[in-house]
Amino acid sequence: MTKARAAVILLALGIAGCGKVGDLEPRSGNSLPPKAYGQKEEQSAAALTRPSVQARPGRTDELLKRSERREDDQFDLPPGKTAKPFDPEEAVAEELEEKPS
Repeated sequence: MTKARAAVILLALGIAGCGKVGDLEPRSGNSLPPKAYGQKEEQSAAALTRPSVQARPGRTDELLKRSERREDDQFDLPPGKTAKPFDPEEAVAEELEEKPS
């Protein structure tokens, strides 16, 4: 790639990066949507373009609140292996072994 070609590309990227920085306004001849029934004042362009809570919910839960050992997942198997069939007697025996008397 030649220096002239690189200069043209950099110039084009620089010009493309220049844009209007300011508040949003409706196009000429148009106005903002009318206020809704029960609304006290008309909304601004910033309020209309802000995503709702349903569109971008905030994170309200903590994934790791306390350290707990994860239970074994019988379906979390390496490729090529199959799950062993469920045996109710074995499950009861395992529960009895885990619970201290």
